[in-house]
Amino acid sequence: MATLSLVLIGFLDVQNGNQYTESRYPDSLFLSFKLGKKLMNGTSSHKGWIEFIDTQGGMTITSRGDWVIEGLRDVDRKLEQLVHKTRKVPVQWDVSGVERVDSAGMMLFIRYYDLLVLNNCTLEIIGAKGEFDKMYRLLRQYVAGPPAVGAALSSRLLRLLHELGKGFVSFFMDMVAFLSFLGENFIILLLALRHPLSIRYGAIVKNIEEAGVRAMPIIALTSFLIGVVIAYQGAVQLEKFGAHIFIVDMISISVTRELAPLITAIVVAGRTGSSYTAQLGVMKITEEIDAMRTMGFDPLHFLVLPRIVALMIVMPLMIFFADMVGILAGMFISNIHLHLSYGEFLRRLQVALEVKHVWIGIFKGPFFAWLIAAVACFRGFEVSKSTESIGRYTAISVVNAIFLVIACDALFSVLFTELHI
Repeated sequence: MATLSLVLIGFLDVQNGNQYTESRYPDSLFLSFKLGKKLMNGTSSHKGWIEFIDTQGGMTITSRGDWVIEGLRDVDRKLEQLVHKTRKVPVQWDVSGVERVDSAGMMLFIRYYDLLVLNNCTLEIIGAKGEFDKMYRLLRQYVAGPPAVGAALSSRLLRLLHELGKGFVSFFMDMVAFLSFLGENFIILLLALRHPLSIRYGAIVKNIEEAGVRAMPIIALTSFLIGVVIAYQGAVQLEKFGAHIFIVDMISISVTRELAPLITAIVVAGRTGSSYTAQLGVMKITEEIDAMRTMGFDPLHFLVLPRIVALMIVMPLMIFFADMVGILAGMFISNIHLHLSYGEFLRRLQVALEVKHVWIGIFKGPFFAWLIAAVACFRGFEVSKSTESIGRYTAISVVNAIFLVIACDALFSVLFTELHI
């Protein structure tokens, strides 16, 4: 009963505005008085409250009470209704009546402030107290402000140009980063040539096996199919003119000079290039690359250089292998479809196929390999610390490598034609 009495006294004293300290009550009962005072303070707290007043040519929003998480549901609902119907009017937001505000209340204020700005309303905050202003400044730096919507971007055409400009800037920065990566690799290569014992020959041999030897089956299959397609399509056209023998010229020159190098490079870009990107990306996620730098090992020397050198060595060999498979496929289809004997095919092949065509295709190999490996490693180092980015940058790596290979092949074709090679 004594405890209940002090709880009631706490209620009455708070209502009368009296201030009490621990010395006024016995130690054993002071907690009961504090409980009564706390209950009274809880029942007398002011819930968040808001009012909208239409003025001449504008609107005034008045906020009062405690803008804390427990009492903002009605405020949120009213502000949402206001935002839907208020556009292009001057608004004064009076917050002088706000007694307390927590982070939830301030985030609510910032949210609807930004929405009104997006509705082209001009806002003015009046009566902000010290606590309110500090909380606003603290949270605003972590919340992005409303995007600037001006007359300059009101047109769809201008917005399209704006997006194109952003894309161009992003592409330009990407190219600068890629060229910087190539420059670093060139310096690493020069240092390795100056100190041959520092080259990781074991890693180069292992990458030759991974990128070359294990890729032979898929290279053989694609080259065989390319030879079949060229033989069938060429045979249909040459048969109309009775020029069956010229199928040898078409197959041998097109396969050795253009198709075998290009198809081999595309297969390698999809198989080996994606592998390089994924391997380096996983190493970056697991912080193995950071650990290497911490221990004083240069990732470009230990991870990138062996991959680039290995692919540049093995690519010409794979192109020569693809040449042979493609020509054999064409010879096989010519015998079946045009009844051209293997002996006739080989005799015509010696006349039609000059050695320079074979060397031109092989000459393209190291350039294609360098582009594929460099792009793959560059994209692998761009992977962020998430598994999603591995898939994203692996896809980007393959697309970039194939595009660069085709562009490089077109450049070689124009160059060799102009030089009459």
